[in-house]
Amino acid sequence: MDASSPTPTRRVFLGGLSAAAVASFLPRAWAVDSAPVIGHGGHRYVVDTDWGTRHLPAENRPLVTNCHEMVRDAAGRHYMVGDNPANNILVYDEEGHLLDRWGTQYPGGHGLTLARTAGGEECLWITDSGWYWRREKWNRQQGYVVQTDLEGKVLLQIGHPATYGAYEPGMNYMPSESAVGPDGTLYIADGYGSNFVLRFDPKGRYIGKFGGPKPTDDVPESALKNAHGIAVDLRDPNNPVLIATSRAENCFKRYTLEGRYIDSIPVPGASVCRAVIHGEHLYAGVCWSKANGQGKNLPGSGFVVVLDRQNRVVSAPGGTEPQYVDGVLQPLNQAPEKVFQHGHDVCPDSKGNLIVCQWNAGNTLPVRLLKV
Repeated sequence: MDASSPTPTRRVFLGGLSAAAVASFLPRAWAVDSAPVIGHGGHRYVVDTDWGTRHLPAENRPLVTNCHEMVRDAAGRHYMVGDNPANNILVYDEEGHLLDRWGTQYPGGHGLTLARTAGGEECLWITDSGWYWRREKWNRQQGYVVQTDLEGKVLLQIGHPATYGAYEPGMNYMPSESAVGPDGTLYIADGYGSNFVLRFDPKGRYIGKFGGPKPTDDVPESALKNAHGIAVDLRDPNNPVLIATSRAENCFKRYTLEGRYIDSIPVPGASVCRAVIHGEHLYAGVCWSKANGQGKNLPGSGFVVVLDRQNRVVSAPGGTEPQYVDGVLQPLNQAPEKVFQHGHDVCPDSKGNLIVCQWNAGNTLPVRLLKV
């Protein structure tokens, strides 16, 4: 474990901003009375492309490259992590007013998790993958994960697994996500590196790892391919489980809190990102889909999926309607009327609306889906 912390940077507080009419950031914008309704069944939504912009004059808009992930604290503030060097963390209220922005030390800002410290205070776990876009090319540096308070003060940092004996020297490490278990155990998904999920005690001391690129315990499904996300599922309080994303396989995989493989949740045709548990449902952004559910990922083909308590897809906002044949989900793909480019994360608010963050979407801020 590396106990050093990144160099702190000046935070900018924003208050008393005047409202202004702004153009939509999306390639396609809709007037309020003509905005499409997307989704299926009991999860249908009106598309609001101006969340995060309608309350800001152009000169005060934050700079964004990729809007990677968002979490909501107990006070209803929404924190978003991105990889623009001007402001890695943006803080909004529920209606899209920008409250704060801070952090320039996370050039590969990718994962964001809300948890609590041992003292019960809310905190953030920020994952810098080490992979970032600058000057029209992809760049790379060492990835790491830090714990901060809600204002950005670094409390703990965890570095390369080779420094604490989890990896052999030279093994690739590009973390993409973290999660915290009910006992304070920290899980880090090395989604762009060696595809392991690493486990740490609440003080950041390494415990072990699971997943990885090769099967373990003679269970072929236990391996992970692009372990993009990790989440703790507490919907059954008597049986908490981990949900890891195996994005290249278009599925989620469930494990015990100790890392033993349980089963898989296929989402054919959909390159799903991290699982977000809210109430009885699981939400996820879809970064890419495929033509007719087959072949290569298509650029700009993302959407959102909603799974019920039985882990069945019940809605695909921006995608085709979920269909099961003999209990098997048929391949999903983007709906003909494009709403999203590359869905990367979903943050439900207190009213059941969804705020959708996107990767590689023309420097746009998130899109809000208003529950019908």
